[in-house]
Amino acid sequence: MLERDRESADRIGLRIRSERHDPDAFRAALLNVAPTERDAWLDRVLGLGDAPDDGSDLPRGCVPYLPCSVDALLRIVDRARVTSSDVFVDIGSGLGRATACVHLLTGAEAIGIEIQSALVRAARDLAASLMLSRVAYVEGDAGTHLGVIPAGSVFFLYCPFSGDRLVNALGELEAIGRSRSIRLCCLDVPLPACPWLTLEGRPDRDLTMYRNER
Repeated sequence: MLERDRESADRIGLRIRSERHDPDAFRAALLNVAPTERDAWLDRVLGLGDAPDDGSDLPRGCVPYLPCSVDALLRIVDRARVTSSDVFVDIGSGLGRATACVHLLTGAEAIGIEIQSALVRAARDLAASLMLSRVAYVEGDAGTHLGVIPAGSVFFLYCPFSGDRLVNALGELEAIGRSRSIRLCCLDVPLPACPWLTLEGRPDRDLTMYRNER
């Protein structure tokens, strides 16, 4: 990473920790970094090191923690039109990188749900260190715990699991969608047939967007 990018990341990180964060300034600084360096820039802003190994509490059928790229997060924010009035829910949130990034880009409330207790603790420590009062993490199985997420409007799936666990999570989302409009962002996740979902635009490479039919 170039020295100017390191300085930019340190400056933005200091503003966030001083509770002087501005989403427009954050996005402008991020876009000023070469695409190939944006993930390293974000990790420096957030103060993230190497990801811990997955724990023994990762169930069969769940995908090991894999950080989502900044490029994909930018596409998600733009395609889903995420604003500060949204509640962004990351299903399988790992270290909390995506939830923090989406909040910093948009001002939206962001909630992560993660089944591995060590990753939840690390994500909560991250939010606390950055003074992110609108970012929170829930420990639990998304197949059975999505109903405890309050007021989610944009839900993000990045290949967290498959099979019955995915079917159960979609059932939870269908129930949530009966009470309000939601958008579903799927990255590298082929969904089974869901009559209650409508494709939103054309798929963009690995990203597919849906909205619910009410």
